[in-house]
Amino acid sequence: MDETLRGKLEELGAKYAETLEEMADPDVLGNQDRYREVSRRHAELKPIVDGYQAYQVAQVEFEDATEMASVEDDAEMRAYFENIAAEQQEKLVTLETQLRVMLVPKDPNDEKDVILEIRAAAGGEEAALWGADLYRMYERFAERHGWKTEAINTSLTGGGGLKDATFSVKGRGAYSRLKYEAGPHRVQRVPKTESQGRVHTSIATVAVLPEAEDVEVEIHDNEITVDTFRSTGPGGQSVNTTDSAVRITHIPTGTVVTCQDEKSQLQNKLKALRVLRARLYQQQLAEQQGEQASARRSQVGTGERAEKIRTYNFKENRVTDHRVGLTLHSLPEILDGSLDQFHVALIAHDAAESLAAQTN
Repeated sequence: MDETLRGKLEELGAKYAETLEEMADPDVLGNQDRYREVSRRHAELKPIVDGYQAYQVAQVEFEDATEMASVEDDAEMRAYFENIAAEQQEKLVTLETQLRVMLVPKDPNDEKDVILEIRAAAGGEEAALWGADLYRMYERFAERHGWKTEAINTSLTGGGGLKDATFSVKGRGAYSRLKYEAGPHRVQRVPKTESQGRVHTSIATVAVLPEAEDVEVEIHDNEITVDTFRSTGPGGQSVNTTDSAVRITHIPTGTVVTCQDEKSQLQNKLKALRVLRARLYQQQLAEQQGEQASARRSQVGTGERAEKIRTYNFKENRVTDHRVGLTLHSLPEILDGSLDQFHVALIAHDAAESLAAQTN
């Protein structure tokens, strides 16, 4: 372990000790907000401190075994100590890697709720039907994690497909997992309308936006225009007798958000503002990171069939995540919301890339 890493771990150990003192301080105990903040820092630092302590123990055992092997005359005992030293050396490498991964800066948006947008792309009605399947998949995924979903805006086709949908997912850590769903999702299957049994390829795109707080994105009344109209269903027919649907345009950026799922115009406006705030926040993050295009556009791609982050092949019961090369033969379970194996692999992949960047 290099001195830079060791110094960082010693520094974090001192900060961890400070949290222990603060948590025992009567002034902190009497202030709920402050105690909650100290407890959060304590919980974040504890795995790192525990890992470093385990590393120090392994280092002492490695040094002791190495020294014993160097002075041992008996060949059998020397081999015994050399074996212990080798085991501890391997353990040291593993623990150092784990510590470096834990020191990778966390995405500050990971604990946020999510605004999720699904749009049918290449493939016509089959793409819209696929979009509806993805919507159900994310509803089931949220249920498995104890998160709540709320529809914000849906636009259906006459055949029961989903032209586009916007909904929220509320729950601790929602963005930390669902951010890996952003991008084009490709399906390969025989459509119900296909009489020749030919496999068709279709695409639906997914955008995942961390939901922004009012303090993070301020929207002034003079920056938006609000238009109202009657809600429409499949085929464009009116499903409401009042102008309850709302379209908000953010004048500085040209961002447009529509919401028509609620019967109340006020509720539709409030939901539309939530989506607008999330989109503006995502654009703000992209600008801060120096990206040329908005993060949302990079997530959804162009919707062409050749683009994809994941392929769902019904005939072969196969789902492949192309970012990490992981293939699972459990398509029904995945469409029922079983996405954790993909997310674990993607999180590990991200950590490995960050670790490589640290060492370069």
